[in-house]
Amino acid sequence: MTYKKALLLLLYTLFSAATCWAQVPGFFMKEEARKVRLPFYSSNSLIILPVSINGSEAINFLVDTGVRSNILFSKTLGDALGLEYTRRLSIAGADGSTVIMAQVSPVNTLDMGPVQGELQSLLVLEEDFFELESVIGVPVYGIIGYEFFKFNPVKINYDEGFLDFYREGGLKWKPPFYRKFELNIEDSKAYISAKVNQKNGPKLDAKLLIDTGANHGLLLNQETTEDIKMPMVFIESQLGQSLGGILYGFIGRVNSLNLNGIVLKEVLTSYPDKNTFSDLIVATGRHGSLGSEVLGRTRLILDYPRKRAMIRKGENFYAPFEFDMSGLIVKKVPIDETRYYVSEVREDSPAYRTGILPFDEILSINRVPTFMWELSEIFKLLRSEEGREIEFEMRRYIGDDLSQYSDYKVSIYLKKQI
Repeated sequence: MTYKKALLLLLYTLFSAATCWAQVPGFFMKEEARKVRLPFYSSNSLIILPVSINGSEAINFLVDTGVRSNILFSKTLGDALGLEYTRRLSIAGADGSTVIMAQVSPVNTLDMGPVQGELQSLLVLEEDFFELESVIGVPVYGIIGYEFFKFNPVKINYDEGFLDFYREGGLKWKPPFYRKFELNIEDSKAYISAKVNQKNGPKLDAKLLIDTGANHGLLLNQETTEDIKMPMVFIESQLGQSLGGILYGFIGRVNSLNLNGIVLKEVLTSYPDKNTFSDLIVATGRHGSLGSEVLGRTRLILDYPRKRAMIRKGENFYAPFEFDMSGLIVKKVPIDETRYYVSEVREDSPAYRTGILPFDEILSINRVPTFMWELSEIFKLLRSEEGREIEFEMRRYIGDDLSQYSDYKVSIYLKKQI
């Protein structure tokens, strides 16, 4: 073989390899580096990144290890972006009964600045779903799932608000002060083992889903084992907002959660109602999940390719777990203006005894107009200190006519309920 032929063969081989690599769906660095940094916006430790779809203006996506597929919440938006669809699917909602229709857009580029998702499928919901804004407080138009993690180690720094995205094999050693866990990747989802010391049941060796897109702390599914017992003290409450509806259940506490020697005490724990997904949850062998209220107290490395997770304590690791002390479930009106309303009032709570009703609008808090508040700041205030007085100026609409209303003022004294 001549030198020229050998050179041409080498160039062809390299080109073919590069072409094959480019044709593998996944997220990759645009330039060669050991790692790149992606700043994120955090709302209650949920990770929100700006993402450009096929060169469009960037919109907010939630980074969620609890889902397999990338999701866009609006077909109206998908149509405006010129997405192409190949098939139609029906999806069961999170409440187990609602059916959501979606279109599959199979080949898209998702640009995050120094990182780009190639050949990415998007599940595009036919009915526009923007309910996450009402509970997060900022517009979120979709979810990035498993694809973001499958080839590359990702370090999440909740304290400073950034992700370090490493090249494959770029994080070979355990950094100082981190504890290493075996990470089981099953059906595109990541699980670790932890020990749960319950208040009213046996110590539990729990298989837990790592769920960065959930705003609970610890969640335990009672239907997965008879060893999971509700504590004697609990309250009934909304547990979160997801596709298909509001999730309901109970909030209690466990004595401790042990993550390979990293121990969190008096952890708020969600116990969701059983629904039609329960059999699927049982089939996975998992007992529950870890959400942002726990994960946000750590610095977390997820290394899917090497099947390991690494965790160290974050700055607020020892902060007490506090639940809302007012009885109000506050949501943002999903419009451009910053307006908040009462979604629900828990029975026998401080707010309930003052006469506040669902769908009353909040005009000001402690004499500060609501447009100056972020939703995460309101959440923090309402679980801040037992006995604290919170002044509200409220508006109650009369019927469906928004021009007819009455304004009133009320004070609430925070009281622990769990």
